[in-house]
Amino acid sequence: MSSIVHVTDSSFEADVLNAEGPVLVDFWAEWCGPCKMIAPVLDELSSDYGDKIKICKMDVDANKETPAKFNIRGIPTLMIFKGGSMESMKVGALSKTQLVEFIDTSL
Repeated sequence: MSSIVHVTDSSFEADVLNAEGPVLVDFWAEWCGPCKMIAPVLDELSSDYGDKIKICKMDVDANKETPAKFNIRGIPTLMIFKGGSMESMKVGALSKTQLVEFIDTSL
């Protein structure tokens, strides 16, 4: 079962910055093809990783403040946060293998 959390500008601090442990945030939009390609992979990984990492999604069209704050220029942009700060970032669609590698280096 997927446990992806949809975050907003108003919930970002509580859901991501103040979270216990690492958080992966997928900045995406409904119209973005590559975003749709990685969505099922992220669903799968949220089940695979369970409590090891929290996976969140933020719609950049509905939430303008947070993407601007982190200088998001292209989507999908994936960021891993730990202890309130951004640890690592990838831009563009990644394969499942690349996503696993990206997550594992931050755990």
